[in-house]
Amino acid sequence: MAMHVPKAPGFAQMLKDGARHYSGLEEAVYKNIDACNELAKTTRSAYGPHGQNKMVINHLDKLFVTNDAATILRELEVQHPAAKMVVMGSQQQEQECGDGTNFVLIFAGALLENAEELLRMGLSVTEVIEGYEIACKKALEFLPDLTIGEVKNLRDKSEVKKVIRTSVMSKQYGNEDFLAELITDACVSILPEKSAFNVDNVRVSKIVGCGVTQSSIVQGMVFKRLVEGDVNKMTKAKIAVYSCPLDVMQTETKGTVLIKTAKELVDLSKGEENIMEAQIKSIADTGCNVIVTGGKVGDLALHYCNKYKIMTVRLMSKFDLRRLCKTVNATALPKITPPTAKETGFCDTVYADEIGGTPVIVFKQEKEESSICTIVIRGSTENIMDDIERAVDDGVNTFKALTKEAKLVPGAGATEIELAKQITTYGESLPGLEQYAVKKFAESLEALPRALAENTGVKATEVLSKLYAAHQKGSKTTGVDIESGGPAVFDAKEAGIIDLYLTKYWGMKFASSAACTVLKVDQIIMSKPAGGPKPPKQNQDWDED
Repeated sequence: MAMHVPKAPGFAQMLKDGARHYSGLEEAVYKNIDACNELAKTTRSAYGPHGQNKMVINHLDKLFVTNDAATILRELEVQHPAAKMVVMGSQQQEQECGDGTNFVLIFAGALLENAEELLRMGLSVTEVIEGYEIACKKALEFLPDLTIGEVKNLRDKSEVKKVIRTSVMSKQYGNEDFLAELITDACVSILPEKSAFNVDNVRVSKIVGCGVTQSSIVQGMVFKRLVEGDVNKMTKAKIAVYSCPLDVMQTETKGTVLIKTAKELVDLSKGEENIMEAQIKSIADTGCNVIVTGGKVGDLALHYCNKYKIMTVRLMSKFDLRRLCKTVNATALPKITPPTAKETGFCDTVYADEIGGTPVIVFKQEKEESSICTIVIRGSTENIMDDIERAVDDGVNTFKALTKEAKLVPGAGATEIELAKQITTYGESLPGLEQYAVKKFAESLEALPRALAENTGVKATEVLSKLYAAHQKGSKTTGVDIESGGPAVFDAKEAGIIDLYLTKYWGMKFASSAACTVLKVDQIIMSKPAGGPKPPKQNQDWDED
């Protein structure tokens, strides 16, 4: 008879076999803090212009070489539940501002690291959380006083470029001036008069070859494709867009045709040809000289398109088709019928070209008319171009954030140190135990300028003492100088290192919220995973069996 093994007493006996349960400071809180700290350490060395790159190989064996925290986290697929909370905070920052994901991770990591010290000192979790919430609220009150002006005119390229330059600098140090100019031109050229700015309207097309400085802007759209017919250039183009194939339509029902003579066979094929020719001719008669289709192009249709001197373009993606309709103000028709005046699109020039050996089709508009523009990125390898694309994406998102809130704060760690100084002073005036947590919140803010200094390769403690000395004298815009080669500080405002107010505001909010959520967890209960036991690993070299 099998022996009966009694279950462990307490909470565990209520759960299924295989379930796990952790509780208390040692088992749950400290373990969660450790996991979040490890995650923060991973991306900390990627912070700032001198940040190191990470090589990430995802589950599909695709290689990423980047220092963009959002991309690293997305491809890592973090499993730990507490670390996932911090990742969610940084993802929310990415959605809200498009930049500052690493800021959230480092700051949340520092808050949790300092919380562990307070808990080991004997403070309760509630007191730490309360102190952090008071400090965060106070920091967001102090932040508006640190602004150094705002961008009054979003069409003023010189003002906008300063802000985008700082955002791009952390991803593409050395190319920031060129890329900031490119992104600024692209964003300002399609900025609508009344409606909101849409990030999706700045497209990116990556073509291997040349260097980064050969990248350019096209007002309109660029597709890496060949034209279907003989006509490969059209000026003052009238465009008919179809979401169906440009071919003889097959009927739904099956039919059998009984042919008795050769004449009947010739008449049948001629009838098909006449229908096709009538369709293409009716399109040509409306004045359309470019046809764009979302399906395949039949040989017969192509023959008549060439006959009537109509340029034919085939697009594989329905999303590309929609964007093209938006660019040329056309309506995608589901059936091969002649378009009306409202359904017809207009484009100044449509032409086939070759860039660095890659065939492209360009739909180019005059500057005033275009609602979409494309940045053509050039680079020697796919990895380099992917990283530039991420920098462009950050720059465009920064511009979108500017359209919401145009206030600016000094960068290079100046804002963080000034806030740390003011919150420390405020913490000393508090009577209760939460003053320790408030001071630790201020200490956590030092982690960001410290990371900047460490990644530059200088002594962080020396840089921090110089920063505090300058800020005590009243210089609120003094930040970390990463270009001097030694532990030095400079005026971030004069150097043009400017950050968005929104990035700091949401960054502190999300990081504090994520850290407090992790600290509030005092028990982890994990059910038994679904499914039976995992199958044994198969021998990879099965032919050797």
